[in-house]
Amino acid sequence: MAENKKKKGRLKQKLTNKYRLVVLNENTFEERFALKLSRLNVFVFGGIFSVILIVGTILLIAFTPIKEYIPGYSSTQLKKDAARLTFESDSLKNRLSVIENYTKAIRPILTGEVVGDDPIDSIQDLNRRTQIDETKLNATRQDSLFREKIESKDRFPLSDELQNKAKIVFFAPISGSISQAFNAENKHFALDIVAKTGTPVKAVADGTVIFAEWTAETGYVILIKHANNFISVYKHNGTLLKQQGDLVKSGEAIASVGSTGELTTGPHLHFELWSDGYAVNPTNYIDFE
Repeated sequence: MAENKKKKGRLKQKLTNKYRLVVLNENTFEERFALKLSRLNVFVFGGIFSVILIVGTILLIAFTPIKEYIPGYSSTQLKKDAARLTFESDSLKNRLSVIENYTKAIRPILTGEVVGDDPIDSIQDLNRRTQIDETKLNATRQDSLFREKIESKDRFPLSDELQNKAKIVFFAPISGSISQAFNAENKHFALDIVAKTGTPVKAVADGTVIFAEWTAETGYVILIKHANNFISVYKHNGTLLKQQGDLVKSGEAIASVGSTGELTTGPHLHFELWSDGYAVNPTNYIDFE
C-alpha cells in the first residue's frame, strides 16, 4: 500500500512539475519569451486543440463544397440533376406507353383493318362495296339517269324551289339512332347520331376536303365542300382518314366515330349540312332510316 501511494505521488509530481520554456536572442542572450509549462498542461491543451481541430474539420467537410473532393461523395447539384432526370425518364416512359397504346388502337383504322361484328372487315372493302358498279348491273346510261331521278324524288320531299336547287344525291354518313335532332331555335344546327366507336364515317357526296384538323371543343373535325355550294361537317371523330385538299367520293370512308373534344357526350357523330352559308336540316336531304 505504501509503495502504491509513493508511485501515485511520484506520477502526480511528474505531471505537476513546472518547466520553463525560454526563447533567447542567440547573440545577446536576451530573453525574448518565457512560458511556464507542466506535463499536465501540455496534455490538457493538446487534447483540447485536437478536439477543436477534429470538430472544425468535420464541420468544414459537412457544410462546405470541399466534401465534393472526397472520394465517395457527390455534389448536391449532381444529386438534384439525377433526381430530375429520373422523374423525366419516368414521365417519358409513361408518355411512350400512352402513344404506343394509342397507335395500337388506331392502327386497324390507318391500315384499313376494321375488326368487329361488321362483316365488312376493311375500310377499303367498305369503299368498294359502297360504290355502285354499273357494269355489273349491265345498266345503260338511260337506266342510270332514270334511277337517279326516282331516288331524288324519294329522297327529297321538298318544295319545287329546293328540288331545283339540290341536284346532287346525298347518302347517310353512318347508320345509327339520332340522339338529338336539328333545332334552329335552340341553335343546334346538326344531327347527333349515336354509333359504335371506330365505325367508319362516310362522305355524303363527292367533294373536296377543305378542313381536317383538331379543335379543343369538337375534337377531330372534317369539312367537305360539295357541288352547288353545299358543305358537310363531321365533328367529334375518333380519327381522320383524309387531309385538307383531298378529293373524296360519295360513300368513301373519311373518318371513324369517336368521342373527342370538350363538348362530346359519348361516341357519336355530330353531322351538319350547310347550303350557301346557311345551316339546313340534314333530314330534308338524307334518309337516315
